[in-house]
Amino acid sequence: MDCYVCERNGRVDELPPRERIAVDRHWRVAHAFNSSLPGWLVLVPRRHVTTVAALTDAEAAALGVWQVRLSRALGEVTGCARTYVAQFAEREGFGHVHFHVVPRMPDLPADHRGPAIFRYLTGPPSQVIDEPERDALAIALQTWLSRPKAACSLS
Repeated sequence: MDCYVCERNGRVDELPPRERIAVDRHWRVAHAFNSSLPGWLVLVPRRHVTTVAALTDAEAAALGVWQVRLSRALGEVTGCARTYVAQFAEREGFGHVHFHVVPRMPDLPADHRGPAIFRYLTGPPSQVIDEPERDALAIALQTWLSRPKAACSLS
């Protein structure tokens, strides 16, 4: 199988912090590798799945908790005003379901808000957040997520 996400999920213990911000039995959180916006997270299932409808009930329940936890963490760590959550999984080579959890900063230009936020994934390579910065942000998010008050309950 030629799946970018599955290849990384298969060696999760070897991944740098930016690609394993958080991991549980159902989900892995990574910083987007091609973003020029610090804090652009990608939430990916640990098993190969290509549609939201194919998620198990346990994966679906954990998905909601992760989206809220990551939004809270981004608010605390980046100072974002809110987060956007989106799922498409249509790009060639990236059909594995994945959710973008994107910090919308208070000073984000109006023409980059809403769906236009995806401009931050299509900019020139020179503007992509470098690995050391993504790792530093990942460690800050890991620290926040490990706090007892950062947990969400499924009940």
